[in-house]
Amino acid sequence: MSEARYLGLSPYLYYTDATEALDWLVRVFGFSERVRYVDGAGQVFQATVAAGAAEIVLAGVGSDYWESKGVDRPVGQLNVVYVDDVDAQFDRVCAALGEGGDVTAPQDQPYGARVFTVADIGGNSWTFWQQTSDTAELPPGWQEIRAEPPTGDQDLPLG
Repeated sequence: MSEARYLGLSPYLYYTDATEALDWLVRVFGFSERVRYVDGAGQVFQATVAAGAAEIVLAGVGSDYWESKGVDRPVGQLNVVYVDDVDAQFDRVCAALGEGGDVTAPQDQPYGARVFTVADIGGNSWTFWQQTSDTAELPPGWQEIRAEPPTGDQDLPLG
């Protein structure tokens, strides 16, 4: 029996106002709009944006959807976006948000990354991540354990 190959992964994010969220993601983060689907009133009910080769799908849902799930609004999640210059992305986000923006300053992490995090208008957190080293500076007693590389072509990298 053959096994299915992974072809990628895409976040699917819910927003109360997908039109506003789409505009915000493009304006603040610089994502590229790929497609939007609108209802008869011109409101986005689903859209796809790109961050490099990665695609993010967003959808608009009403309060009745969330009530049926037992919550009063969309539940946020953390999304990691890999960039080649985290400081330039930080400058872009701060300029787009202006004085009212709540953005953590980029910080170097012991696992070889420089990152910053910002929340979007729907409560989702976005961490922009620049890999700065292939080595981790772990605290005493901690260790790095890597899995064996896969055999065959079942997990070929995309791209």
